[in-house]
Amino acid sequence: MDTIAGLFSFITTPVSWIIVQFHSLYGAIFGADSGWAWGLSIVSLVVLIRICLIPLFVKQIKATRGMQALQPKMKAIQERYKNDKQRQSEEMMKLYKETGTNPLSSCLPILAQSPFFFALYHVLASIANGKTIGVINESLLQSARQAHIFGAPLASKFTDSAAKVAELDASVTNVRIVTAVMIVMMSLSQFYTQRQLMAKNVDLSVKTPFMQQQKMLMYIFPVIFAVMGINFPVGVLVYWLTTNVWTMGQQMYVINQNPTPGSKAQDQYLTRLLKHISSHGDVKGRGKKKIVAAIVAKGPDRNDNERKFITALTKQGLAAQADGSVAKSSEATADADAASGGAGAKRQQPKRQTKSKRQTPTKPSPKK
Repeated sequence: MDTIAGLFSFITTPVSWIIVQFHSLYGAIFGADSGWAWGLSIVSLVVLIRICLIPLFVKQIKATRGMQALQPKMKAIQERYKNDKQRQSEEMMKLYKETGTNPLSSCLPILAQSPFFFALYHVLASIANGKTIGVINESLLQSARQAHIFGAPLASKFTDSAAKVAELDASVTNVRIVTAVMIVMMSLSQFYTQRQLMAKNVDLSVKTPFMQQQKMLMYIFPVIFAVMGINFPVGVLVYWLTTNVWTMGQQMYVINQNPTPGSKAQDQYLTRLLKHISSHGDVKGRGKKKIVAAIVAKGPDRNDNERKFITALTKQGLAAQADGSVAKSSEATADADAASGGAGAKRQQPKRQTKSKRQTPTKPSPKK
């Protein structure tokens, strides 16, 4: 791990500088040697990094939406080559290349965080070994070594010996309890985040390699974090637990506000949206209008959730409009007729004669 961390030493100085700046702020409140001052500095580092990564997260969401849009084509490939797995995989790869999509796009935020993660690990490892690093000088080094979080030194690890922990003025029992609890929380938050994605925000009607990959990651990542976690300093565990909680909250927001088409989350969202429309008589909010407009634009290509939504609106005497608003069905028809110059209006038929008039012969006009 030290060798890998060393590869990211180019970012060690900036990371240590950011931590020191936050420590100056929190140190004035909690005390320079307080575990809260150093712990909150690491949490603030996470928040700053994740805010900077929001554009990348948006790009990840768009890439994921692109994968979802390919689901019908992927299902067709599965059906066509269901007895030839190799040809099926080749056609899938060809489809990804033609559309510019990438099944591994969900890993982008993790990859982008890697330099900061390893730089932080390198900083904390140096503190544990009593070495200055980056902008952390001797006085800051001693302050960081004295900082404890729930009785565990910031630089201590689950695997540290009793002698090494004693040098940091702590007990092995405290260190192992704190690190064990944080490792479990870190793994559970990772598992819940991935499970939430699979259970609510994936179109389960189509089984693809992408789906299998996500399902596999749901079980593999927590195990990886648990195994690696015993070698992480407490400060790194604080960092990783914070970023997991941020990811979980960020994903919950996206699932609730902009769910994947065809997913369980979309069905729940459209149910809430229908209640919203019933209460207000219209669609309130730009985001909601954008989603309704997208459903209208799909036309016959709507999924089951979207067709159910449109049908429920019709039963209430409402019709979704191209701009994302809704109108009463009669008003919608009148607006459409007016927009087409009356082309939708019925042609007026001549009045029908009674039977007696049809049978009465017409008298010829008198000759002059």
